[in-house]
Amino acid sequence: MVDVMHGFPPGPKQQATLANWRTPPFNVWAFHHVREIVPSADVSNDPENVWQLESADDMFTELEVPGIDHRKISWHDFLRQTYSDGLVILHKGKVIYETYSNGLTRHVPHILMSVSKSLLGLLAGILAADGVLDPERLVTDHVPELAGTAYVGATVRNLLDMRAGILFDEDYLADSGPVIEYRKATNWNPLGPGEPALDLRSFYQSLTERDGQHGQRFHYVSPNSDLLAWIIERTTGRRFADLLSEHLWRPLGAERSAYITVDRLGAPRAAGGICATARDLARLGQLLVQDGRGGDRQIIPRFWIDDILNGGSARAWARGSFAEYFPGLPIRYRSQCYVMDGADPLLFGLGIHGQNLFVDRQNAIVIAKVSSQPLPLDPALNSLTMCAVQAIRQRLTDSG
Repeated sequence: MVDVMHGFPPGPKQQATLANWRTPPFNVWAFHHVREIVPSADVSNDPENVWQLESADDMFTELEVPGIDHRKISWHDFLRQTYSDGLVILHKGKVIYETYSNGLTRHVPHILMSVSKSLLGLLAGILAADGVLDPERLVTDHVPELAGTAYVGATVRNLLDMRAGILFDEDYLADSGPVIEYRKATNWNPLGPGEPALDLRSFYQSLTERDGQHGQRFHYVSPNSDLLAWIIERTTGRRFADLLSEHLWRPLGAERSAYITVDRLGAPRAAGGICATARDLARLGQLLVQDGRGGDRQIIPRFWIDDILNGGSARAWARGSFAEYFPGLPIRYRSQCYVMDGADPLLFGLGIHGQNLFVDRQNAIVIAKVSSQPLPLDPALNSLTMCAVQAIRQRLTDSG
């Protein structure tokens, strides 16, 4: 195995670069050194207002997990097989388990990939409650530059729920086509020889075709999330990173500043570029357990959380392409968050390469997991993680 970024300087075959940073073995190092590869904007915390998490000693004992072949595996094997870099479990507001590997520590931000979308969705709810953002407004009301694109007729709500009828194949393994141009525009992929500099906002001019009507099936298109961030910036006249800091990260009591990758002109990669510590991600989950309330302040509107838990369309989800990754599970998608229905609903965020935030509000359980899985989407490892989450929930609810 290549010893990544070892030496001063590391040899050419050891270097994590813009061309390889999301592929193994380089991603194991790069996922918690993103700002050394991609330009970023700081999402500052408030050092004078840190939410101190208590620990509950010996509250969590390691358990066996149903493995990929249906035979139970050890907890250690679960962490190893899912390439876990960090895992924090809260129960009733206290840290009951925490572990790190591959050079990550509790103080180091790790990329959240598309869990970033869930933070975006929560910020949208805060701005909606303040009367700044109207989910029913047309996208082109805010960004008239998109009048000649497939977004004509789409609403902000369509973006929030991934139900805009945009022709875009989010194939993470593609080596050409629109998804590669999108990555170049976001500054996540290098330009080819002689290629002109690209940027995220001008990329939308290439999305001119639809694959269906707006508001119909669930269709996962990451540019929808970045467009939502553009709308937020256009509406408020402020940078997304600063808004996220002011309305969520500082009030939350985050222990460390987060950061978000930006393109060549400073546009934020809100769809997947937020980097934060596993502990601060767990704090966000606990805030959702507490109905969006931190201390004496309502940070995330209660009505927005209720709408996530009760809104969305199971039918739209079933008609979408992501249902195959959760076979037989009752999933909905609302405001950039997933919900699994049941007696105790599970609200969660999901990112490629194994990034997760799971929130069981009924039983006050939060699971924050960051990873460096080799494949962007791995159905077997996704299933294994969901099995582990269910085992954790069962153990904690049985123990009271």
